[in-house]
Amino acid sequence: MTEPSVFAGLKVVEIASFIAAPAAATMLADLGADVIKVEPPGIGDPQRYLSSLPPSPVAAGNYSWHLANRNKRGMALNLKSQGGTTILKRLVEWADVVITNFPHGTREALHLGYDEVAEWNPRVVYADITGFGDTGADANLPGFDLTAYWSRSGLLASTRDAGAPPTSPVWGSGDYTTAVAIYAAVATALYQRERTGCGANVGTSLLAMGVWATGTLVSAALAGGTPYELHDRTAPVNALSNPYRCADGRWLMLVARPQNLPALAEVIERPDLLADSRFADEPALRVNMAPLAEILDGAFAVHPADHWKQVLDRARITYSVIQTPEEAAHDPQLRAADVVVPIADAPDLQYTVNSPITVRGQHKVAARRAPDHGEHNAEILKELGFTDAEISTLRSEGAAS
Repeated sequence: MTEPSVFAGLKVVEIASFIAAPAAATMLADLGADVIKVEPPGIGDPQRYLSSLPPSPVAAGNYSWHLANRNKRGMALNLKSQGGTTILKRLVEWADVVITNFPHGTREALHLGYDEVAEWNPRVVYADITGFGDTGADANLPGFDLTAYWSRSGLLASTRDAGAPPTSPVWGSGDYTTAVAIYAAVATALYQRERTGCGANVGTSLLAMGVWATGTLVSAALAGGTPYELHDRTAPVNALSNPYRCADGRWLMLVARPQNLPALAEVIERPDLLADSRFADEPALRVNMAPLAEILDGAFAVHPADHWKQVLDRARITYSVIQTPEEAAHDPQLRAADVVVPIADAPDLQYTVNSPITVRGQHKVAARRAPDHGEHNAEILKELGFTDAEISTLRSEGAAS
């Protein structure tokens, strides 16, 4: 028989929308947790419709929804109603973990604040995400990954070339990164609960994760460091860590070190570089990166990417061909390493992206489609102990669909 997954038996209630918090719950579900996703009546979680909004690529399947919400059961509840509060209390009493991203103030009005939830269940792990943190003048501002994670943190200003305006990054990328932090916070709190028997109140913010991602530059600024100018590919700070275009139009990212220069000179068939005083040692290299970049530009332009893959691999020089998302999706390494996995029962979808945590020797739950809106209401209400008559009343009052 197959061993149960790591979080088999863990009960999670997710009351959240969009990406970061739901994706964290999906990571728990992938490792066996029973996750109940609670959505409001009406349209439910707006993320159901993100796949149809630009700049999301157009596809037949609702890939965005299933990516962040697979392997869950779904309920549609009106938490503004008295019956909805009754159901919420039963859910919290049932749960080991509650995850939310409702703004402060809103969550308290819906009986979803930590103090009330912990009173219902002192052992519960309560995990939340905010845009800008719990305190400070901007604590209650709405935050999205493009604003709080990318823009406010310094990350977006730093990820562009000299002379280029800021661009729009891959939306959702900050959310999915932050989901890993929420998952880690939950795992940390569960460990603490094992030691103390008490629940915990944990969380993170998009801003905190954005600054963490920009940590090298922000910590340098805190130390009074002098920043380099924005990256200029033709006159880079480090020509050995720079993108170069191949003869077939493909680009590769070279990530070499000064000690790799003899091997690189041989690979590009320029042994004369080793006798060139401009590149004789690291101090000389530092002031001659622009001419080295020009030489490498010309060299890499002579052959297609496949040639460079072969010779750079043989020379054990680190690089990567810069792939588009479409190329990455069909990269065989992604399937070999279970980065891309099949998904079951999702209309028009065969594969999805796996969550990034691996516990070696333990299996993940096979990916299955995300729930329809309110799909498991009756099933879960019965599990929570509501009678058929009570369920009928809750439905008639609009508390549950």
